[in-house]
Amino acid sequence: MRRAARGAVRPAVHASAGRRSTGPRLDRDPAVAGAGGARGTFFALRLPESEGGVGLGLPEAVLLFEEAGRALLPGPLVASHLAAGAVKGAASGETVVTRVDGGLVGWLAEADHVQGDASGATPLRSVDPLTPLHRTGGRRTSRDPEAVLLAAAEQLGSAARSTELAVQHAQQRAQFGRPVGSFQAVKHLCADMLVRTEVARAAVYAAAVTGDVEEIAGAKLLADEAAVRGARDCLQVYGGMGFTWEADVHLHLKRAWVRAEQWQSAKEACEVLAAAL
Repeated sequence: MRRAARGAVRPAVHASAGRRSTGPRLDRDPAVAGAGGARGTFFALRLPESEGGVGLGLPEAVLLFEEAGRALLPGPLVASHLAAGAVKGAASGETVVTRVDGGLVGWLAEADHVQGDASGATPLRSVDPLTPLHRTGGRRTSRDPEAVLLAAAEQLGSAARSTELAVQHAQQRAQFGRPVGSFQAVKHLCADMLVRTEVARAAVYAAAVTGDVEEIAGAKLLADEAAVRGARDCLQVYGGMGFTWEADVHLHLKRAWVRAEQWQSAKEACEVLAAAL
């Protein structure tokens, strides 16, 4: 399989009307809903205990969203998490919340509560089959640092999982009587994936502690690169098998493409860093 050119631009969506799908019931998903009700759930993690939450902070939320990205957990997780305590039912997952912040908006038609002006939003067919999308005409006027950081954490988890999948496949798949992982070209692909993932991990974790806007922008930039390029390299290791529904590789790539355009794009992150310089 021919490798895609480095830095090639990939569209996040196809410009055609999407079909309405059943909205996510996050309160019934065992991956996000805690057995003890709102307390301990995915969305109530940062609420104080007096309000039924766990009382943890942003670094802990980053770890949680990293695992969500690793598992390709669907739904408007970032918007619903940030709405906990402000929108009734968001903390328990009973109310699915999405936010209009310019650019791409996920799960708009399926959400129970929409934050922002969604008038004029155009449905699009997403390359990610698990993320229904709309595009709004307005330019993104504000970049919520927490939303950007949590999206970066999801990208980090996806990058880490793509690296694991590539290494596992390289160890198991044999050609010419040898595991493909013994070939130098494949070794370099996997090593590059690991380096990008760990660099992004350091940046995301550090930004979670400092909360600095510029560091968050840098973390998103690195995490987007690690997720997109890592999934592409993982596809290269898998060959044609990576595009089949039996493998999760293509789903990680499609989700990474979409996330890279949400909350803060690479261009917007570069603008933040350039302004800081």
